[in-house]
Amino acid sequence: MAKDTFFRKKITLNAGGKLIDLSTPKVMGIINITPDSFYAGSRKPTVDEAMQQVEKMLTDGAAFLDIGAYSSRPGATDISIAEETDRLLPIVEAIVDAFPDAILSIDTFRSQVAEVAIKAGAHIINDISGGQLDADMFATVARLQVPYILMHMKGNPKNMVQLAQYDDVFTEVLDYFVSRYQQLKQLGVHDVIIDPGFGFAKNHEHGYALMNRLQDFDILELPMLVGVSRKRMIYGLLGSTATEALNGTTVLNTISLMKGANILRVHDVKEAVEAVKIWEAVKGVEKK
Repeated sequence: MAKDTFFRKKITLNAGGKLIDLSTPKVMGIINITPDSFYAGSRKPTVDEAMQQVEKMLTDGAAFLDIGAYSSRPGATDISIAEETDRLLPIVEAIVDAFPDAILSIDTFRSQVAEVAIKAGAHIINDISGGQLDADMFATVARLQVPYILMHMKGNPKNMVQLAQYDDVFTEVLDYFVSRYQQLKQLGVHDVIIDPGFGFAKNHEHGYALMNRLQDFDILELPMLVGVSRKRMIYGLLGSTATEALNGTTVLNTISLMKGANILRVHDVKEAVEAVKIWEAVKGVEKK
């Protein structure tokens, strides 16, 4: 199990001047300021709708809120930097005003959007492309000195399904992290969180192969975020829909915790927080 590893995994994160302890896993709530994200329940295109969800997620125990204004589902419509920014800024500003202690992550692969959001009061950059879709992203994160979520993806949201081909998916994702993290370190980025990118240029077989070896990413000694919430790897396997995938999500979240996940990125905060509490109780019994 993850607790038995000899690797000295980094378990703290400096976000907005606050030192966050990830030795107890944290939950990140998803808020999509989009009309076309894959799970309809996550779409909160108006400030009022988004703020209702923000309050609920914080009440339910979210440590982070991940705000996205560009849908990254397969085949999603491309939008301009200006449109993404116009969608994003009003909700960031509203959250900062109403909930000044909330830690905000910005789901974007564009450095210009990232910089504007950080200056508006956000704290973390969550980049699905790992800097591959914007050559300025790594330098921007280094200059802003904010935590960076480094996700694995091949291609872009429009063509990633066609690129879901691997000889050994775990080894390829691990090599990618090693290469990209070295670049970030050289630029002086101090807080990096890895995300295997479930569902991004990966079919469900690739997803379960990665889940099986999730604990092996500890060799990188970096915190790990897992985002499997309501994804096709669950409902495709079970023959259901994203709307019906909460139970499967909780199962995979629990397995992820057992294998060393530090952050669960989810649509359903309350259920994920409960999974963390139960997992922590099990660990507490083990230590006695």
